[in-house]
Amino acid sequence: MFNPHHYYYRSTFAPVWSTSTAEAINLIKEAVQGERNDELFYDELIKLAPNSTQATIITGIRNDERGHNMMYRQMYKDLTGQDISGESGEQYIPINSYINGLQRAFEGELAAIEKYRRIWFGLPYGIYKDTVWGIILDEQKHADKYNNLISYNLPK
Repeated sequence: MFNPHHYYYRSTFAPVWSTSTAEAINLIKEAVQGERNDELFYDELIKLAPNSTQATIITGIRNDERGHNMMYRQMYKDLTGQDISGESGEQYIPINSYINGLQRAFEGELAAIEKYRRIWFGLPYGIYKDTVWGIILDEQKHADKYNNLISYNLPK
């Protein structure tokens, strides 16, 4: 039987993954505050790379991440009128091997995708939402690259 309610937008629809704008702004702040640990991590991973090709790949990812942080900082300022201050209280954990570092990076990219999706859902349509979508696509690309590096470096 035809039910027209299945084909029309209902304003009461709220998906389980919905995020408020206030939550999105807090998540942006969290994303930026961990950047110092990210820098230390990427610099250490680059130094552990077994060759220049792999170091170049990781350097490209690190540079993308720097750009994402700048975009998030600007978004936060535009949305709140304030600069993000302070760093995360999170303690930096050094890398104990290159392959473990790659695995940690891979898992970090996947976690970032989940966090950034939550940010995306909390933003109004427009430039900020579009920017976060581009960042999500970059994070997926980074996860793919780390997955490839892990495969390449596994014992044969």
